[in-house]
Amino acid sequence: MTVTLLVPMKPPHVGKSRLRGALASPVSPGSPDGAGMRAAEVHTSLVLALARDTVSAALDTPGVDRVVVVTGDVDALTPLAELGAEIVDDRGAPDLNTALRAAEPLVRAPCGVAAGPPGAGGDRGVVGALQADLPALRSSDLAAALAEADGRRAFTADRHGTGTTLLLSAPGEPLAPDFGPGSAHAHARSGAVALTTAAASLRSDVDTPSDLRHARTLGLGPSTTELLGRAGAVPAAAHRPEG
Repeated sequence: MTVTLLVPMKPPHVGKSRLRGALASPVSPGSPDGAGMRAAEVHTSLVLALARDTVSAALDTPGVDRVVVVTGDVDALTPLAELGAEIVDDRGAPDLNTALRAAEPLVRAPCGVAAGPPGAGGDRGVVGALQADLPALRSSDLAAALAEADGRRAFTADRHGTGTTLLLSAPGEPLAPDFGPGSAHAHARSGAVALTTAAASLRSDVDTPSDLRHARTLGLGPSTTELLGRAGAVPAAAHRPEG
């Protein structure tokens, strides 16, 4: 059974608006005079760092065959492609759910050409949606969630119990995403199984400065750790442990 994870992302310069101003201006790499980055560059760099650590952990997870980032700005996400992720255009999708529904047939069909809806006799693999803001994510925690799902349509709630950080389809069946406020309850109402063994690293998405501080206590991935270090905000547990 194959597992493909879709990672939806707004363009980095517009996404994660509640994190604007969360970091001081880091010193630009290679700057001879120690010049700092502009505020807009800091924000874009932070969003990309969160995504790099998320995607890296997902790519290293046993059982995950593909990681496909769905975005409205393909060129801006070249750093994720360099990690090994596939990048697909969301074709102007107005929201996350629309972007996921548009991308799902593409990743299920041979050669990336949608031949029909999920469940119509095509690919029998699992398709999942993973949030792009899980900088403390550990591959072993994601693997444990996949194992617990065991072929069932399932989801992991965020640490507040209201949002969703991971949604998995049953093999060959529609993902049927319903992200938004209260998405954990929406996914449960639609029949998805709530995963109970999910560790903190999979539940700790970052939307606010407070969320970032919490993720730091778990141990961040290298990209976010490096950026925070340049901003003078060295994490309490730098470089999350492997596994």
